Amino acid sequence: MDRPDLLPFTESDEANRLLATDGFALLTGMLLDQQFPMERAFYGPQLLKDRLGVELTPEIVVATPLEDLEVVFRGPPAIHRYPASMAKRTQELARAVIDDYDGRAENLWDTAEDGSELLSRLRALPGFGAEKSRIFVGLLGKRLGVRPEGWEEKAADWPSIADVASFDDVLALREKKKALKAAKQA
Repeated sequence: MDRPDLLPFTESDEANRLLATDGFALLTGMLLDQQFPMERAFYGPQLLKDRLGVELTPEIVVATPLEDLEVVFRGPPAIHRYPASMAKRTQELARAVIDDYDGRAENLWDTAEDGSELLSRLRALPGFGAEKSRIFVGLLGKRLGVRPEGWEEKAADWPSIADVASFDDVLALREKKKALKAAKQA
């Protein structure tokens, strides 16, 4: 599978290109996809890059004083509904990418021996719980062609951002998630 030129998770082609070509941006978007609209979460890395005025790298995020990063996250518009906590978590994610993957997010998945190791590595990241990690395994496999042996068993088996092939799918996914949530509460 060829790597796509963009991942259609936002209304911005520029942001969608960044997600498809920059592993750290994609990880950051997934991190921000929590208690926040998906398309805004995945637009967050583009906003962060624009506001920092440089390439979005883990090194830049770690080198930015947390107080300054919090200001960047506040906007307007806010990069996340919880700007201070997500600025801190983004910085923690960047630190983990530097410490564990030589500053290159793609090393996290490119060097995973199999789906179990990939899932384990994702779960070890700040802000990546069990469900988010499984969704990201699916996103890598379905959208980017990153398919270590056994990835399908580790990927989310429910509708997620991994199933988004066009921006219209984002709205359809939101409706599916609402229906699933309502069914669980009933």
